[in-house]
Amino acid sequence: MLLEGKKIGFALTGSFCTFDKVIPQIEKLVAEGAEIYPIFSETAANYDTRFGRAQNFKTRIEGICGKKAISSIIDAEPIGPGGFLDIIVVAPCTGNTLAKIANAITDTPVTMAVKANLRNQKPVLIAISTNDGLGANAKNLGILLNTKNIYFVPFGQDDPIKKCNSLVAKFDMILPAVVEALKGKQIQPVLV
Repeated sequence: MLLEGKKIGFALTGSFCTFDKVIPQIEKLVAEGAEIYPIFSETAANYDTRFGRAQNFKTRIEGICGKKAISSIIDAEPIGPGGFLDIIVVAPCTGNTLAKIANAITDTPVTMAVKANLRNQKPVLIAISTNDGLGANAKNLGILLNTKNIYFVPFGQDDPIKKCNSLVAKFDMILPAVVEALKGKQIQPVLV
């Protein structure tokens, strides 16, 4: 198993339309031997949308991971001093969360978890899902592409005609991207 003994924080933010693509990737990580600690932004943990009820997603993911979700800043804070996570995966990572990470704003459970892992010089893997990745958020993407210990799941435009600024990760690349990030390497190509 590729990830035997690895402890992975898996953080979900409010790109609800991608949850059904992300959940199978959590299952793959578990199947490869990883111990997954689910982390939810307040939005992901509490907002019911046309894509489903928040509590249903949370319960399903907690069941896959066998752990209660971290869904408050207070619960995420011990990640830093404890230093127990090998990597944090933020999938999906909204433009809002991307901007916060790029600008060191720590006001959600996810950004606290990311800050904590970076404090420990450990990798953070981002699977972007935002409608403004090539718009207002392009500068934040650029900052993070050049930040130590930040890695990206390969991504590209999901609809260059109707949503020309929108970027989305290739979620099925999470597992190989985790393996490379744990080695301190960015999986290539980043742009697909």
